[in-house]
Amino acid sequence: MERIEQTERPARTRAALFAADCGDRDIDRSLSELRALAESAEMEVLFEVTQRRDAPDVGCYLGEGRLAEARALCEAQEIEVCVFDDELTGTQIKNLEDQLGVPVVDRTLLILDIFAARATTNEGKLQTELAALSYRLPRLAGLREGLSRQGGGGAGGTGARRGAGESKLEYDRRHLRRRMELIRGKLAAIEQRRAQTRRSRQHNAVPVIALVGYTNVGKSSLLNALCGAEVMAQDQLFATLDPTARKAMLPSGQQVIFVDTVGFVSRLPHSLVEAFKSTLEEAKFADLILRVADASDPLRDEQLQVTAEVLAEIGAADKETAIIYNKCDRTHLAAYDGLCVSAKTGQGLDQLRALVDEKLAARVLPVELLLPYDKLSLLGTLRQGGSVQEEQYQPEGVRVRALADRRILYQLAPYLIRDTK
Repeated sequence: MERIEQTERPARTRAALFAADCGDRDIDRSLSELRALAESAEMEVLFEVTQRRDAPDVGCYLGEGRLAEARALCEAQEIEVCVFDDELTGTQIKNLEDQLGVPVVDRTLLILDIFAARATTNEGKLQTELAALSYRLPRLAGLREGLSRQGGGGAGGTGARRGAGESKLEYDRRHLRRRMELIRGKLAAIEQRRAQTRRSRQHNAVPVIALVGYTNVGKSSLLNALCGAEVMAQDQLFATLDPTARKAMLPSGQQVIFVDTVGFVSRLPHSLVEAFKSTLEEAKFADLILRVADASDPLRDEQLQVTAEVLAEIGAADKETAIIYNKCDRTHLAAYDGLCVSAKTGQGLDQLRALVDEKLAARVLPVELLLPYDKLSLLGTLRQGGSVQEEQYQPEGVRVRALADRRILYQLAPYLIRDTK
């Protein structure tokens, strides 16, 4: 079955979407997501072109007849860019631009462009550039125009020699590889600093709660609501690219750190997962992962599945998790397998804090201490990893009743009065 759907929209960058329906995914859902990605990149989608195929054409992705029809539509609608719902080879991109007469962007490049526009920190820019270079490297040959692929015979019987095009191609490849190695080195240094921060948190026994999920499900808004923070939160895809950490107090009095992470999307380019792995690993090292979905989105189950797949890819599949449905103010509550909240109205946030308390309860136990006055710094450690319930100042020191994180018991052992394990 083949179809061409058209919609009228005010013009920005006039775009058309293309997809081969090979039965390997829900084509309507995939095109809906591609449309949202295109709109996030300041495009106006004027029509969609699909073709039912057993497999994408090796050279042109779609059949020549369908592309000829699409070219006529592109000319009539004054299309400025064609966006394809797959990752294309360099040869396919070149052939499609020849067939359609306009620039061609595939799904991966579209996501990379969005990331490049959203990146604000040095790390985010480096990660995005690394992913873009990883995308470009294998496509240099296919995208290169007018370069010789084979040199002629050399004089004096020296045999075949490389042509100018091949030399330029190899030069560009070396340049990209050098740049990629440089970026990897810079990112490794940033990751070392982040690892040091994580070790400091672990030493102080401050639990870390990671908010993970599909892009634009409201993770940043949820972080703001839980922590009273002012992290940028916008109703657009990939508004957050860099991890943001904020402290909060749970009902038990325990301090925790909530970390907002980059959003996911179905078929997230592998180069992006690799480039952002150090950022995504904030979830891997968290004590609890809150998998956030949009309660008002009919594809919320698919969002959670994509989240699970990316967590598995970074080695965080076995972490303690809880499912949180945000934006419940937009929909009638149904029987969801998780907690329904609204960062906008505050609905369910108290229950969410209580849930986090419950999930972390196994980490703490009640203790009584007698802290000498020269060891009162341990009170701060107690408050970070647990909570102090009572303090009594006595001549020999401060008598303390508290909930202590099990990971800092070795620091408290000399001062324990009673340990109610």
